[in-house]
Amino acid sequence: MQPLQERKSFLQIVYMCLGFFGIQFGWALQMGNMSAIYSRLGASESQIPLLWLAAPVTGLLVQPLVGYFSDRTWCRLGRRRPYFLGGAIFSTFALILMPQASAIWMAVIALWILDTSVNVSMEPFRAFVGDLLPESQRKTGYAMQSVMIGAGAVIASFLPQILTALGVSTEAPLGHIPATVRYSFYIGAVVLLIAIITTVSTTPEYPPADMQAFEQSKKEPFDPLKSLREMGRAFVTMPSTMRRLAVVQFFTWAAFMVMWVYFTPGIASGVFHAQPGTPAYEAAANWGSSCFGVYNGVAFIFAFALLWLTTRFSAKKIHIICLTIGGLGLGSLGLTLVGVQFSKLGLLIPMVCIGIAWSSILSMPYALLSNALPPEKMGFYMGVFNFFIVIPQICVNLFFGSFMKYCLGSSAIAAVGIGGLSLLVAAAFTLRVQDKTQG
Repeated sequence: MQPLQERKSFLQIVYMCLGFFGIQFGWALQMGNMSAIYSRLGASESQIPLLWLAAPVTGLLVQPLVGYFSDRTWCRLGRRRPYFLGGAIFSTFALILMPQASAIWMAVIALWILDTSVNVSMEPFRAFVGDLLPESQRKTGYAMQSVMIGAGAVIASFLPQILTALGVSTEAPLGHIPATVRYSFYIGAVVLLIAIITTVSTTPEYPPADMQAFEQSKKEPFDPLKSLREMGRAFVTMPSTMRRLAVVQFFTWAAFMVMWVYFTPGIASGVFHAQPGTPAYEAAANWGSSCFGVYNGVAFIFAFALLWLTTRFSAKKIHIICLTIGGLGLGSLGLTLVGVQFSKLGLLIPMVCIGIAWSSILSMPYALLSNALPPEKMGFYMGVFNFFIVIPQICVNLFFGSFMKYCLGSSAIAAVGIGGLSLLVAAAFTLRVQDKTQG
């Protein structure tokens, strides 16, 4: 039997991470289009943050549980792959369902199904790399995930524009989803399913080191209270590296949640001075999706640089620099409040900076974390680590709307500037993180 964590070839790492291409393809369609979909279905800007709650709440509930149970799973498909495949099937269904929505409540239901399913598939992928790669290759594995995430996101973000160029209609009355968006979601469903099936069929997993003890533990009856107590103890005793990274993640993901929610309305009203329901607003929304495509494209390209950088620099140094660049780029959009004007092409400069940060965010924290975790609890701790991604998103969705209304004068573009400051705070807290990835 091939030994656990044997060094893998470059092609093996590509196949291992390919499923993330499909996951991010579907995720990027959601991120780039949900605010506009809600607006087309009649939601106000003040309602949109609450309607986005599905992603962080499902991540908070689903990922630790999937991580916990995948640590204790072994079947014909292995440990993590059953969750990849099950989540992919339901994600495909949700992506087909989403563009059929003709009312806000229908879009909300589809989004909850999609986010729950994507989280079931996504969570084990982080542990998958830790399971199968030796410590010396984990930075490369997570950087390759960043490559796949960037590739899926950039194609998905530009897909509505590509379909428009091919002659697909962008027009639809209020209460309906344009054909460009509908077809994009259908294509995303197919891509997601094929990508995950490819990873499942090409990347074998290896059984637990002590199969006899593992099988014995499976015979014990499931006790929900015991499981919750065990998860609680592990949460309290998490490694110090994970605790410090939690603070970094909080400010990082708060910044990106603000950007995802407010960037499109921010540039529409603050840069292009357009109102919802007007042709100018639709054009701004399409450009917002393209800007998301740019930062994802930069993340994709920069991920190849990360593959090289990780052989020469520590994950900590890389992450500090990338977060600082992203914070300066995102924060610069707030300068519109003091008279700085951005053209359509000028908006791409901050997107380049954000893309550099995003590439690092999707890989370096996991490289820092994985080497500090006990192997037998890799899946669970990766799931718990997701708490520090989704809790800041929930906080933004619940409270930032009121902060924006009373402290920022309801200015969406000012909110985006605050997101940039949050990334700079995250960079500062990264200085405190212990790094075991050197060498």
